[in-house]
Amino acid sequence: MTPWTVLGGRGFVGSRLVDHLRSKGAEVWVPDREDGALWRRELGHVVYCIGLTGDFRHRPFDTMEAHVGVLSRVLQQARFDTLTYLSSTRLYMESARTDEDAPLSVQPADPSDLYNLSKLAGEALCHASGRDRVRVARLSNVVGPGMDPASGNFVASLIAEAKSGHIVLRSHPDSGKDYVHIDDVVDWLVLIGERGQHNVYNVASGRSVSHRQWAEWCAERFGCNWSALEGASQQNFQPIEIHRLQSEFRVRARHAQEW
Repeated sequence: MTPWTVLGGRGFVGSRLVDHLRSKGAEVWVPDREDGALWRRELGHVVYCIGLTGDFRHRPFDTMEAHVGVLSRVLQQARFDTLTYLSSTRLYMESARTDEDAPLSVQPADPSDLYNLSKLAGEALCHASGRDRVRVARLSNVVGPGMDPASGNFVASLIAEAKSGHIVLRSHPDSGKDYVHIDDVVDWLVLIGERGQHNVYNVASGRSVSHRQWAEWCAERFGCNWSALEGASQQNFQPIEIHRLQSEFRVRARHAQEW
């Protein structure tokens, strides 16, 4: 059985992937990014989970190092069978489409686009590396047990607020975006790593969940109340296209709130 190496294996997605693989009897290595053994041993299937999320605006150099710098060294020096780079469906924010071949738009002068630019640079390195079986998985908004409220994840923050007894939505309740269940994510990353035939995959649910639905879910689960700021702005993001994932692997997404 080919071993697995999970880079960034102590974060939310990475740690759940490690647990999932080990539960199936796989040999899994979770090295630090400075571990010199990265350049000496056979890594097998690599999943690159290193990344920054909510604090990227204040840590531009760390963001580029996480999304591009370490990746560059792995692609140049490491010995692996496959590599799956975790990118983001946030790249579709300014796009009219959300399929994997959609044209993407970024604004280098916008600090909020640093995340997108760094992920795109990481994707471009994967495509240009000349290495075989290097793939990109663009993750939607991943939710499930064990989320860290400090990560900037909307649902994690909402749950932390719900536990205090009352939620205040600071965006319009009808705002919504695509959320994907962590259990689907780890299942699908294994499929992509072992058998993926395409260079890029969207890892998403293909459906939107509104802020109102999340607030009501929290109210039922934690017995809290909720309200919304008057005049809060509404932001709606398109559901992410997952036809490629569905047609190749015949998967069916769980509802994001099934936990």
